[in-house]
Amino acid sequence: MMRLSFIVISLALLLAGCGGKKSEPTKVRIGEVTRSIFYAPQYVAITNGFFKDEGLDVELTTTPGGDKTMTALLSNNIDVALVGSETSIYVSLQGSEDPVINFAQLTQTDGTFLISRSKVDNFDWNMLKGSKFLGQRKGGMPQMAGEFTLKKHGINPQNDLELIQNVEFANIVPAFTSGTGDYVQLFEPSATMIEQQGKGYVVASFGTESGHLPYTVFMTKQSYLDDNPGTVQKFTNAVHKGQKWVQEHSVNEIADAVAPFFPDTDIELIRGVVKRYKDQGSYATDPIIDETEWANLQDVMKSAGELDGPAEFGKLVNNTFAEKAIKNVK
Repeated sequence: MMRLSFIVISLALLLAGCGGKKSEPTKVRIGEVTRSIFYAPQYVAITNGFFKDEGLDVELTTTPGGDKTMTALLSNNIDVALVGSETSIYVSLQGSEDPVINFAQLTQTDGTFLISRSKVDNFDWNMLKGSKFLGQRKGGMPQMAGEFTLKKHGINPQNDLELIQNVEFANIVPAFTSGTGDYVQLFEPSATMIEQQGKGYVVASFGTESGHLPYTVFMTKQSYLDDNPGTVQKFTNAVHKGQKWVQEHSVNEIADAVAPFFPDTDIELIRGVVKRYKDQGSYATDPIIDETEWANLQDVMKSAGELDGPAEFGKLVNNTFAEKAIKNVK
C-alpha cells in the first residue's frame, strides 16, 4: 500500500513539473535600417519587456541602408525588416514571387530636418534657390520627401539648386561639417548635434512639410506571414504596447527608456530629439497603415520619378495583425 502511494505521489510531482515548464521564447530577428531615436517606440518595447511578455526573444541588428536591409530580408538573414515602405514597392515592381508585406507602422512622418550653414532669422524656402543642397540617397524615402517638399514650395530640385546626392549616408554629416553644401537634410540626432556645435541651424522640418506617410514600417515576406501568423501577431502586440507607452509617458521617461540603445549620446540630447519628434507627431499612435497615407506615399514617389504605376495597397499591406493588436492591447 505504501509503495503504491509513493508511486502515485511521484507521478503527481512529475506531471506537475511537466505542466509548470515554460516553453522557450520564439526568436525573431529584426533588421533596422539605421539606429535612430526616430524609432523610439521599438526601443521602448524592448526595454520594457513587451516583446518578452509576448513570448518573443527579439534579436535587433542594424543593417545600414534600405538596400542592405531588404537584401537581408530576402535572403532570410532576418525575419522582420524595419525600413521605409517604399522598399516593399521596389521589390514588388521587380516581380517577386514572395512579396514583402507591410504589417505594422512605426513612424508616420518624414524624420529629417533642413539645416542651414548660416544662421537664418526669417527662413523662406526660396532661399534655397541657387544654393548647394546636400541631400539623401536617390530613391530613398528621405530624398523623395525632400524633393516633394521643395516642389511644393515651387523649387525644381534639378534646376533651381545644385543637388548633391553622391555622398554615402554615413558620410553626410562629416561632409557638411567639412564644408560641403549650404544646406543639408539630416535625421536626428545629427541635426541637434550640429546645432550644438554651432556648425548649422535647423530651419525647417521635412516631416511637417510632407505630411503623413507610412514612413517606417515593420515588414516581412508573405511566406513568413503564412508560416508564423501567431508570432507576427505577438510581435505587433508588442509594437503597439510600445506605441501606447510613448503616447502616455513624458519626454524624460521615453528618453530614459531608449538611452541604453544610444550609450554614447548625452541624455539631454536624447530628450531634445524625443521632444522634437513627439511634438510634430512623428511616432505613429497605432500600427495600422492608413490607405490615405499610402496614397500620399505614392504621390511622393511619383513626384520623384520613382514610381510609374500604382502600388496596390491591398497587395502590399496587411492590417489584420494591427487591427487585432489594437483590440488585444488595452
